[in-house]
Formats: sequence, C-alpha cells, structure tokens
Amino acid sequence: MRHVDLHALIDHAKFQRFHWIVLIWCTLIIIFDGYDLAVAGAALPSIMKEMGVSPTNAGFMMSSALFGMMFGAIFLGTMADKVGRRWTIAICIALFSIFTAAAGLTHEPISFSVMRFLAGLGIGGVLPNVVAHMAEYSPRKIRSTMVTLMFSGYAVGGMLAAVLGKGLIADYGWQAVFFAAAAPLILVPFMMMSLPESATYLIKKGRHADLQKIAHRIEPSYVAQQGDHFALPASDNKDQSVSLGRLFQEGRGFSTIMFWIAFFMCLFMVYALSSWLAKLMANAGYSLGSALTFVLVLNFGAMIGAIGGGWLADRFNIKVVQIVFYALAAISITSLGYKLPLPLLYVMVGLAGASTIGTQIVTYAYVGQFYPYDVRSTGIGWASGVGRAGAILAPIVIGILVAMELPLQMNFLAIALPAVVAALAIAFINPKKSHSHLVHVQTAAAPAR
Repeated sequence: MRHVDLHALIDHAKFQRFHWIVLIWCTLIIIFDGYDLAVAGAALPSIMKEMGVSPTNAGFMMSSALFGMMFGAIFLGTMADKVGRRWTIAICIALFSIFTAAAGLTHEPISFSVMRFLAGLGIGGVLPNVVAHMAEYSPRKIRSTMVTLMFSGYAVGGMLAAVLGKGLIADYGWQAVFFAAAAPLILVPFMMMSLPESATYLIKKGRHADLQKIAHRIEPSYVAQQGDHFALPASDNKDQSVSLGRLFQEGRGFSTIMFWIAFFMCLFMVYALSSWLAKLMANAGYSLGSALTFVLVLNFGAMIGAIGGGWLADRFNIKVVQIVFYALAAISITSLGYKLPLPLLYVMVGLAGASTIGTQIVTYAYVGQFYPYDVRSTGIGWASGVGRAGAILAPIVIGILVAMELPLQMNFLAIALPAVVAALAIAFINPKKSHSHLVHVQTAAAPAR
C-alpha cells in the first residue's frame, strides 16, 4: 500500500490549469457575492421613493442582509465541513441569487427585509467556504496571493452593481438590478462539474478514486496505483465531535479571540466607510459627483490593497504586513477629516480602501493558514460571523454621530480608532500555534528519507 500525502502535493505544486480553474470559479463566485451585497445600496434612493420609507427604516432594511450574513457565515461555514464544500457553495449561490431576485418583487419594507435576510444567509455563507477552498488548493508559496486575488472580485462586484444600477434603474426601474442577480444560477451546474470537492472532505469519506483524479490534475506525473492510500496529516486526523471546540484547542484559543476582534474592528471600518463616506464628503462641501468618485476610488484602492497585500504576505511575514496595513488605515482615515488638496485626498481615500477592505481580505488569508484543514471553514466562518456584528453596528453608530453634528474630524476619527484595536489584536496572535507553522516544524523534524 502506497501512502500519498495530497496536501504536501498541493503545497509544492506548480501553478497550472487546475489552479486556474479553481481561481476563476472562486473569483466569479466572489464577484456574484459582491454584486448581491452592493446592489441594495445602488438602488436605495429609488426604493425609498417608491416604498415611501424614512431614512431610519431604510437603514434597518439595509441591515437585514447583514444580519443574514452573520448567521450564514457561522452556520453554513460549519456545515461545509460535514456535507462537503462544493454542495454548500452551490446552496449559498442559490440562496443569494433567488432571494435577491425575489426582493425585486416586493412592494413594502417588511417583505423586502425578509428577502434580503434570506439572501444574506447565502452571501455570508459562501465567503468562508470559497476562502477555505482557495486556500486548500493553492500552492503554499503563492497561497496568500491567490486568496487575495480572488477576493478582489468583491470590489469588482460592487462596482458592477453601481454601473449596472445606473443604467438599468433609469430604464427599467430599481427591480431590474435585483432580477439580474438571478443570472449566476445558470452557472451552478457547470461549477459542480468542474470545481473539485474539498480534498479533506474526500479523504474523510474515503473517496479514493476522486482523490486520485485530483492528485493527477495537480501533479500530472502522478500515476494512480490500486493500493494508493490517502490520509489526513496527523494534526488533522483527530476525532472531534465539535468543530468549534477545535478552534480553542492546541493553544489556539487566545489567537482565535484575537482574530475575532480583528474581524469585528476591520468590518466596522469597511461598512462605516461604505455607508457614510459619500455623505460625510458631501457634508464637507463636495458635490454628489465628487462623492461618487470617492466611492469608486475607495473600491479601486481595495483591489490594489487586496492584491498587493497578498503579494507582500507571501514574501514577508503576513502578521507584520497586517499590522502595517492597519496603521496605514488609522492614518489615512483620520486624514480624511481635514482639508487636503484634491489629488492628495484621492490618495488618502485610495489608501483607506486598500488598508481596510484590502486588509480584511489579507486577514481572511491569515485565518485560512492558521487552522487545520478539517476545521478551516469553521474557523473562517466563525471569525467572519463575529465580525459581521461590527458590520451591523457601523452604519448605526456612525449615523448617530452624524446626527449629533460633530466636527468632521471626529466622525473620521471614530472610524479610524478600530484600526488601532485591530493592529493590537493581530500583534497578540501567536504564529507558533498556527497549523502551517506546526506542519513546518513536523516536516523539519522528520528523518530524511
């Protein structure tokens, strides 16, 4: 019987067609996810006008999807470790596509909020699964780059929602951009045929024929033999009845809490800027056209930060890279409250996008490397779910501050302070307890063959 270490094969593989397939599918899913999340914001003025809702009620309507995302990230992220990641991803796509489209059929706030909550389950649930999938099948040397490159699709989805919204709403009404969200359903069967299932899940189920095919796609020189045996690494092959408990075992408990704090603070900043940047800049005296430009620059900066952050994380210490990015977030966001030359202001807005949305994506990559393969979706799901509380609170808290008519500097300072807390949380994470470090130590200690 020949033992095949599939995870080692993945770690040391050369980037090839197999990896392109996984990267393209995961990026497309993130673009769809980003579109469904941003589409409500693009249509909000028309929705408020047609349904006759107040700004306060409109805020609760928008937050309903965020509540759904919180529950979806926790429960659907955990479910994937039990029923398979590919089917869970397909279920999430169906949820956010069907119920986003269904929201276009509603005519009053309650039913709209219910549809957005159900869509949010899929929007939040797909995220930890796609991140875990990309991390599992990426070669170790470019793992952070591939995860963050994939994650840049979120900004693409957000900009796509804004561009399509401007054209479709003018010609066909706000419902059209919601109906367009059903389009990804057409691609689900093709995804199920070409996207590989999680290797860890296949090993647990003993599906060795599928594993042999995947091994050959990853490494074409591999030739399957009848006695080939696939098994989890020793650190992953443990009988644990509760996946959540694994996040706090083997010395990972304190670092798990620190990840949760970092996610909470970073998502607070992301959704505070996404919700209030245009309004705050308008209050500062800029036109609505300029405010829209600031939003586009923010998303463009997010793309640069995601890709650049992943590139830096693969070449330097990912923990140090995150701390530096959070420091840049604190500085750039705080500077937005002061009168700056317009070119410099655009640079600061771009840096704010790169160091908040971009850093959040690098944090996902860090979590994906920290936990063992068999609880990776659970780890990412819980961190993302806890972080969603920050996303939910951000629009409300900043809205209260805006209503208090505080100086502009105070509003941006309130958005920037969480960056300091997040940087401290990342600094307290113990990298020696990460799965990737333990595997590296075990490999180095193994006798030469």
